[in-house]
Amino acid sequence: MSALPRNAHVSVHPCLQAKLSLLRSADTSPRDVQTLVHEIALMVGYEALASGLTSHQSGEGQSPLGYAYPSTTVSPSPAAISLVPILRSGLSMVPAVSSLLPSPVAVHHLGLYREKSTLQPVEYYNNLPYHASSASNPSAQGPAELAIIVDPVIATGATACAAIDTLKDWGVKKIIVLAVLATEEGLRNACEEWAEGVEVWVGGCDKEVDAKGMIKPGLGDIGDRLYLTIGK
Repeated sequence: MSALPRNAHVSVHPCLQAKLSLLRSADTSPRDVQTLVHEIALMVGYEALASGLTSHQSGEGQSPLGYAYPSTTVSPSPAAISLVPILRSGLSMVPAVSSLLPSPVAVHHLGLYREKSTLQPVEYYNNLPYHASSASNPSAQGPAELAIIVDPVIATGATACAAIDTLKDWGVKKIIVLAVLATEEGLRNACEEWAEGVEVWVGGCDKEVDAKGMIKPGLGDIGDRLYLTIGK
């Protein structure tokens, strides 16, 4: 593998690599594909959040035996974190990443697809709350301090870059991108889109894409495999 940017992180966990090998197989059933994506998302997310979050004391609690202990939470606080799945396959990673956080966070969906002839991303859905709270609209939500993008595959990186640009325009301070698999080019492109504000964590990295923009050897069309739409 050629040298990657400093903000690119490819897991070397042996259990993750074994699960990734199972996920690559054409013989893996749709149920097992869903399970493996969930498990790999947990492992990648665990590594990424250990680096991207810090812990701090938030008060004092009491144990069942009546002993006092320091309560711990994360920084940024969950209220300042947004989870951003890229539709549709990014939805498969949401439960895993959500379960790692100490309390629920906002989930904002981005709909992006690659145009077949150019392989460039086209946005068709965006539910980011662009209006901050004010006296006239106190329930409105401003930009998150940290946005976590989830999408199983980073192929050319164009979709990841489009999502990063959208979140940067929204006003987030930091972005973590989580993926199961990337290509070297896609990983590099995502990392360089906003080098000072983005960290990209992936379970594995393949060399390149084929003429159709699919990763070699890759995972196939992971959305179709997840949602049983193969042959549509």
